[in-house]
Amino acid sequence: MHYLIGDLQGCCDAFERLLAELDFSPSRDHLHLLGDLVNRGPDSLGVLRRLRDLEGSATCLLGNHDLHLLAVAAGVKRPNRKDTLDAILADEDREGWLAWLRQRKLADLDQGWLMVHAGVLPQWDTAKTLALAAEVEDLLRGPELPAFLQQMYGNHPARWQDDLQGLDRLRAIVNVLTRIRFCAADGTLDLETKDSAEAAPPGMRPWFEHPHRATVSQPIAFGHWSTLGLINRPTLLAIDTGCIWGGALTAVRVDGGRRDVVQVRCAQAQAPGKG
Repeated sequence: MHYLIGDLQGCCDAFERLLAELDFSPSRDHLHLLGDLVNRGPDSLGVLRRLRDLEGSATCLLGNHDLHLLAVAAGVKRPNRKDTLDAILADEDREGWLAWLRQRKLADLDQGWLMVHAGVLPQWDTAKTLALAAEVEDLLRGPELPAFLQQMYGNHPARWQDDLQGLDRLRAIVNVLTRIRFCAADGTLDLETKDSAEAAPPGMRPWFEHPHRATVSQPIAFGHWSTLGLINRPTLLAIDTGCIWGGALTAVRVDGGRRDVVQVRCAQAQAPGKG
């Protein structure tokens, strides 16, 4: 059985209780984690330990918080006061955890579902999304990562163009796959607004509401946007249900024509946030 799971963000206890609810078996089942594995929750190191133990029966995507960990570890980003990454950074296997993260994906296709952390642009079809994700994945695994991390942050270029090159191209791909919420039909991003879908800036829509997007018939699952709550449509799953903010951790079974939703509440929640 294949289960998609929303943002863990260091909530190891909730993850263990969710696995128990699923009666998860590594020899029978496969998990697909949609990014933001770490940060803000009480046990990010425990999450990484559990996921590495499940190697072979869990596919993990990277989210913005996971990339933030890599940037903080490289010394190119200052920790946020709400970060809960110290245990990873102080662990004797720190370099092993960072190396493990660098091998994760930014997009995946399995069981007919395109999986990303945040979303895709209207212009990107499935093949293009996977190819662009692979460009960044190759960089993450190579020697040029430290230099890129120094230039990864920023909201420009604001609009995707196929002829983007170099750091601008890579930054734009990362921003779409790990940060997008609102965009215009021409691929212009709004990366400032972090509110609910009803708060779209003028000329913008939630990325998944563009009627002519190239992936309109492709089943897509994503996390990242906790204020959406659970969206469960035939070809769209939003499953960041705000575990760390007092909501639930959500798993959805997607194999064999099934759409079973299983949720557990998070016992330890922080003040409301936006992912």
